Amino acid sequence: MADGIAALQAIDVSKSFADVPALVGISLSVEPGEVLCLLGPNGAGKTTLISVFLGFLQPDSGSSLIFGVDSVIDPVEARKRVSYVPERVALYPQLSAIQNVEFFNSFGPDRGKTGYFQQCLLDVGLQEHHHNQKTKTFSKGMSQKVGLAIALAKQSEVIFLDEPLTGLDPGAAAEFVSRIHWLQESGTAILVATHDLFHVSSMANRIGLLRSGRLLDLVEATELGAYELEKLYLERMSQPS
Repeated sequence: MADGIAALQAIDVSKSFADVPALVGISLSVEPGEVLCLLGPNGAGKTTLISVFLGFLQPDSGSSLIFGVDSVIDPVEARKRVSYVPERVALYPQLSAIQNVEFFNSFGPDRGKTGYFQQCLLDVGLQEHHHNQKTKTFSKGMSQKVGLAIALAKQSEVIFLDEPLTGLDPGAAAEFVSRIHWLQESGTAILVATHDLFHVSSMANRIGLLRSGRLLDLVEATELGAYELEKLYLERMSQPS
């Protein structure tokens, strides 16, 4: 990575569907080793922005860059450095956890032998006795760990997490947040789309409030306590569009 290049950068990105705005002039950046949480209700545009970064959607205007590579002009090159963990991780249910990690990394450069993938599963908190268990039996939290292990095995420099805490019990959510911090400390840039007010302050370096495709605020997480963040969020979401 060249010094000074943001891991992610959106520059005045706009996108509409059937004349209904989904993103309106979004500009933001995420640095290596930073967690940016986009906080907003369903339909705010969070997943749309991720899809633009991944090159799945073409913006009507503006640019989305991954380490300086435009994801519209060269989506294949841009996606080489990223992983996407959706709300529901799409694993092969008849394969074990280790087999899923091996399969999803069989398309990229050789990362080593089975021991490497086992270590990735351990690093994200999946206990060893689950490694050879078929993932059809996994809880959502366990599946999320496999998704993170796949990203870790790929050695992704950017990870997109879409509503990662939805449906997790408090213990699983807290453990997942700890794994996000572990990845962050290794230099990974992480963009999280969420509507989870409870965990966002402890998860993020910065928080963006998104509503109706507009980025209303972009604040440092340390500037707001849980009460202040909730108050700001409710104020912004209740304002007329």
